Amino acid sequence: MTSDRRADYLKSILRELCALPRETTWVEFKVNKAQPREIGEYISALANAAALVGKAFAYLVWGVRDEDHSIEGTTFDPHSAKKGNEELESWLLRLLEPKIEFRFLTVEVEGHRVVLLEIARTARHPVRFSGQEFIRVGTYKKKLKDFPEKERALWRIFDRTPFEDGIAAERATGDDVLRLLDYPAYFDLLERPLPANRDGILDALAGDRLIRDCHAGGWDITNLGAMLFAKRLDDFHTLRRKAVRVVQYRGEGRTETLKETEGAKGYASGFEGLIGYVNGLLPANEVMGQALRSTVPMFPELAVRELVANALIHQDLFVGGAGPLVEIFDGRVEITNPGEPLVDTQRFVDSPPRSRNEALASLMRRFRICEERGSGIDKVVSQIELFQLPAPLFESPEGFTRAVLFAHKPLTDMDKAERVRACYLHACLRYVTRQSTTNASLRARFGIADRNAAMASRLLNEAVAAGMIVVADPDVGTRIRSYLPFWAAPGAGPREGLLDEF
Repeated sequence: MTSDRRADYLKSILRELCALPRETTWVEFKVNKAQPREIGEYISALANAAALVGKAFAYLVWGVRDEDHSIEGTTFDPHSAKKGNEELESWLLRLLEPKIEFRFLTVEVEGHRVVLLEIARTARHPVRFSGQEFIRVGTYKKKLKDFPEKERALWRIFDRTPFEDGIAAERATGDDVLRLLDYPAYFDLLERPLPANRDGILDALAGDRLIRDCHAGGWDITNLGAMLFAKRLDDFHTLRRKAVRVVQYRGEGRTETLKETEGAKGYASGFEGLIGYVNGLLPANEVMGQALRSTVPMFPELAVRELVANALIHQDLFVGGAGPLVEIFDGRVEITNPGEPLVDTQRFVDSPPRSRNEALASLMRRFRICEERGSGIDKVVSQIELFQLPAPLFESPEGFTRAVLFAHKPLTDMDKAERVRACYLHACLRYVTRQSTTNASLRARFGIADRNAAMASRLLNEAVAAGMIVVADPDVGTRIRSYLPFWAAPGAGPREGLLDEF
């Protein structure tokens, strides 16, 4: 149930498995036979079979006799076993695709040593080992391609099972739920009084799909519940890598790390602490007023908050081994999440809200952590313009989404790409707020004096030449012209990658 499986819990699992009348599609018993390649094939077969029958985990057990499920003990030691010169676990993980979670657990029962290989069910693709997919048919391991009806059934399950509904911990007692989840934070965020008894608390958590009844007794803690309210994400083995990492570097490169911290709490219960920690690391400027010196943050706190919330909510939770990342440099902040964006990065400002994690997004909105109307990026761009900073950069390196905020830079020091991007996002923001982009509005955005209107005109012409904005009405005089983002022009089509050309 937790990352540190207690001996009594492992014994209870073993008793349940041994009590089965026979091997099943999700359990395999062995005594000492432990060939590395066969173990890898079993991981594939059992992970796929667990998904088919709705089990959170499958098990490969050494030390139990297959015929009568009697405990004999085993000489197999997975922690010392190797394939060639490589550790067994590392070798297995390297040949598995996708990289599902599995782990070897050892327990002493009646003087006998038993090893359990706990295998998380696959969630989005059939698991392959060394390029081949396997499945359990009865108690036999077979190639999945030879059973097309099972393969079709698997894909139907993948299509309708969101990550949030997966199980982070199964067969938890009521006390375990209250120990593992920060339930007071749940009620605080909803501004609801804490129920008077344990049953009221559990019923409320179940109502929001944070936990659910376990058919074997007790409760299953869902991925949604653990991700949002874990007291320690490390307590949930399959969610360890979903924790937010915050890294601060010296200078503008990644060669010298000053601080690196990984979030311990769930996203909802730990969000305010995370934002406070990030803002505490961000550089600030001291400004002298008429009488007092004040500290002004280099980056708008609201923009940082919105982008961190977006990274949590819109990440691809099925991507293994990666989680949200906040990187702080002397002159910029980069916020990255696994998963390619669902909309073109050039259309972040105007696109209607879309989320790949609906249950997660819905609860985060109820907790007022993220925007309900999809206007978070609008707020980011608006805050950047208010602080007269270089325009943010939204990009999608392979398999990831990244937002970059830049420290203040004089207009004269901006390169062409930065100037064009600023003009384009200004036009997007003006358009979605039903306002026109004009020479005057651009002067206000950059803090250009009225007498230097020609400079603003040059910036607008530069963005027009780049294809990122268009003149709304070419027939009007240049002094009263207004501008639109390229996609708002009549008959406009997509222009992917234009910003990357400069």
